[in-house]
Amino acid sequence: QVQLVESGGGLVQAGGSLRLSCAVSGSIFTINAMGWYRQAPGKQRELVASITNGGRTNYADSVKGRFTISRDNAKVTVYLQMNSLKPEDTAVYYCAAKRIIASDYSYWGQGTQVTVSS
Repeated sequence: QVQLVESGGGLVQAGGSLRLSCAVSGSIFTINAMGWYRQAPGKQRELVASITNGGRTNYADSVKGRFTISRDNAKVTVYLQMNSLKPEDTAVYYCAAKRIIASDYSYWGQGTQVTVSS
């Protein structure tokens, strides 16, 4: 099993920045990728950014150039730096982990609210 705990959400004005953190514990050797998802009210959950064990990153078009996903292997933590935030970035953000043998994300954090005011 893998446990994920997010932190760093909050209220910020448009144009501001936030950094989300995801502390990972448990059977981390079974994981080969980490991701950040978000879900706004009335909308489907979407993948915002992902990073593989090899460091390859991928971003949704809506956040490219504004968000950066990174990982600190020593602290076993994944980050999502969010700059130039827009009101449409308002959502609950979830950290997720993908197992080596799985095609989809298997483990989820509890979520952290990000609210961007105009």
